Amino acid sequence: MTVPVPTPPDLLRSVVVTGVARPGQLGDVIARAFAARGAHVSIVARSIADATARATEMRAAGLDVFPYACDLSDPAATATLARDVTANAGGVDALVNAAGGFAMSGPVADSDPAVLTQQIAINLGTAYTTTRAFLPALRASRGAVVFVASAAALPTAQIRNAFAYAIAKGGVVTLMHAVAQEERVNGVRANAVAPGTVRTRANAATLPPNTRFVEPESIASTIVFLCSGAASQVSGQVIEFAP
Repeated sequence: MTVPVPTPPDLLRSVVVTGVARPGQLGDVIARAFAARGAHVSIVARSIADATARATEMRAAGLDVFPYACDLSDPAATATLARDVTANAGGVDALVNAAGGFAMSGPVADSDPAVLTQQIAINLGTAYTTTRAFLPALRASRGAVVFVASAAALPTAQIRNAFAYAIAKGGVVTLMHAVAQEERVNGVRANAVAPGTVRTRANAATLPPNTRFVEPESIASTIVFLCSGAASQVSGQVIEFAP
């Protein structure tokens, strides 16, 4: 007689998504994907006005979304955010680090060191600070964290004139591997997605018509899977998206 083995639930109760400021950007699409599946979603932007605007739009569609504002480069502020979100939501099952930004750096020989510092701060620094702050809650739920990296961080990437962004996102991938290895004993899984150019509203409006885009909905559905019980044995992986 075969005894069925219980599996973790596919639907998540409480999810945190950072980088949800402007409509149509990747963080916005990710938050909607989780909320549409019944999750309580805490969205984080640097400005409370931006976070509230996105939450209001989603709530109008019947989604369970709550806004927060935080400077994720500030460890003390991020620790307070984690405590508030965990208390208000009754726990955290998944964290999606979607905050970040892109800037061209130019060639290494002619680059401004400030660009490298800024790219590391907004991409790697925010992912580190946020993950560190939410790990106690994720350990309690035996949850999952997903990092939004980039195809620019992959070994075959063409990174001329964009080395600063590539370095920052490469650091995000390394951070993911560290969390996956260190937190396995605590039941926390960590993975990363590495898309190329995403079809956001801003990108679609400014890039050439022949640009090969990655669809944000594809990325969002993959992230939902990585956080779900269906991926309970998936950790330490980088998922590449080919446009």
